[in-house]
Amino acid sequence: MPHIIETVTIDGATIRLYRGSQERADAPPLLFLHGAGGHTGWMTFLDTLAQRFRVFAPEHPGFGQSADPPWLDTVDDLAYFHLDLIRALGLGSVHLMGTSLGGWVAAEMAVRDTAPLASLTLVGAVGITAGGEPIPDVFRMPVEENLRRFYADQTRAARRVGDMAKADMQMVAKNKATVSRLAYRPRFHNPQLAKWLHRIGIPTLLLWGEQDGLVPPVFGEAYRALIPGSRLVVLPDAGHAPFDEQREAFLAAFLDFIDTTASID
Repeated sequence: MPHIIETVTIDGATIRLYRGSQERADAPPLLFLHGAGGHTGWMTFLDTLAQRFRVFAPEHPGFGQSADPPWLDTVDDLAYFHLDLIRALGLGSVHLMGTSLGGWVAAEMAVRDTAPLASLTLVGAVGITAGGEPIPDVFRMPVEENLRRFYADQTRAARRVGDMAKADMQMVAKNKATVSRLAYRPRFHNPQLAKWLHRIGIPTLLLWGEQDGLVPPVFGEAYRALIPGSRLVVLPDAGHAPFDEQREAFLAAFLDFIDTTASID
């Protein structure tokens, strides 16, 4: 399905915003927040979601071709930015989905303000510890080890290693520098977030890959213990990107969640 790439300026920062081009004006909005690797384009599962939702997939400030504003110091800043983005776009009853770093941002948004949100979906989200321990130190891992942990299917991991030679290394370096600034000390969590997750009073789905070696399912269990009424679904044969490796199962779990616990009127 074709898509649209727009540029929007919020809080003085100009970012890229991906949108579906064939969507109903009356469809409910869905905001997708990408992870630390940056925006990899209009993924097939988002194309599928665009058949039912108005999908908005911003590229975070500081990532890819989006501006790196002087005020961007913490993940909290990204949370406030995306709440301002929702307001600027005139959206309400938004289904908010974030993966990995984007899941952390989404959780910080929901702690602050659930008024514009209809539901929250966290996919392999960082942001808290599990049993007092953070995720493994991805910055000290060789690329091959990172990808081995990322995928359940090791043929995909091997293919990605080969693809790295074709990557835009300037964008890779920019994304890594931004992630390091926002999320490395302390490593990929906010020590203050866990105590406020009880404020999230909207339907919440936690989606994890059973073989996620970067943010293992124990982190999903930690989120479930802290967000009242949240539902954890662990997908077999999937790693850190279950929407990629097990797209059909991922979509089935998400749409069942929407249909049974969240209004899309």
